[in-house]
Amino acid sequence: MAPRANWKGFLRLSLVTCPVALYPATSDSEKISFNQINKSTGHRIKYVKVDADTGEEVSNEDITKGFKVDTDTYVEVSKEELENIALESTRTIDINEFVPKQDIDPRYLIRPYYLRPDGKVGHDAFAVIRETICSMNMVAIGTVVLTSREHIIALEPLDKGLMGTLLRYPYEVRDEKEYFDEIQDVKVTKDMLDLAKHIVNQKAADFEPEKFEDHYEEALVELINAKRNGRTISAKPRPRADNVVNLMDALKKSIASEAPKGTKPRKASAGQEEMLLPIEGKKAGKKAAKPERVAGRRKAG
Repeated sequence: MAPRANWKGFLRLSLVTCPVALYPATSDSEKISFNQINKSTGHRIKYVKVDADTGEEVSNEDITKGFKVDTDTYVEVSKEELENIALESTRTIDINEFVPKQDIDPRYLIRPYYLRPDGKVGHDAFAVIRETICSMNMVAIGTVVLTSREHIIALEPLDKGLMGTLLRYPYEVRDEKEYFDEIQDVKVTKDMLDLAKHIVNQKAADFEPEKFEDHYEEALVELINAKRNGRTISAKPRPRADNVVNLMDALKKSIASEAPKGTKPRKASAGQEEMLLPIEGKKAGKKAAKPERVAGRRKAG
């Protein structure tokens, strides 16, 4: 079942407009997450909203937003006042300009979304906008309102649809000089650079995300399955940083220690398959055949 759209409205390029829907392109729902538990009772911890001074619980209808001016002073802003300043981008992604993709600094990228026509109408206009962006070999820049805030969004063709990537504003990106100014200027010799390049060539590969492994997720599965079966897992030895005396020797040893190309990635452990397979294949309304296969996927509250 496809996820629910995060936003619905119109995509507009000058006078060409079509209804569209925006969907998240990524998900963390398959990752293991934990609830907080009372160690004494084993019961789940719940949170309530309370007045910071009186300690009394406050209902949702009595809660409003406030901007902190000083220690004890807030400027209250109602939901109606926020709606009154709603921007056009609340309902429309207006394409403002086109830029070369390589000009977008990676630091400005936030998260990707999928954009597709909403309903049976507007497919022609959507195709015109998509193919125009594709033929120009550029990225369309527009604005969209998500979670009450306006975001810059970069649109580019992806298969039959569009991928939209939210971008940060300049004030959200920190100046690298604050962190890099104290890095020493070091002269790297040609011999060292040649050896380092050889290591890179040994590790060169095509970008294949399906080979990536989440080793921490795998360790969590192993830990949970062990505890369910009454077993304990001993702590793994932590890596130590060796004191590099001769950088040239370290580069040469690195070349010698590299595994040959074609080494296949390590498969998921049996404990991981035991927990993950029923989660990936489960259907709403059906219970797993074995109770052991349904735990460990509850979202934290």
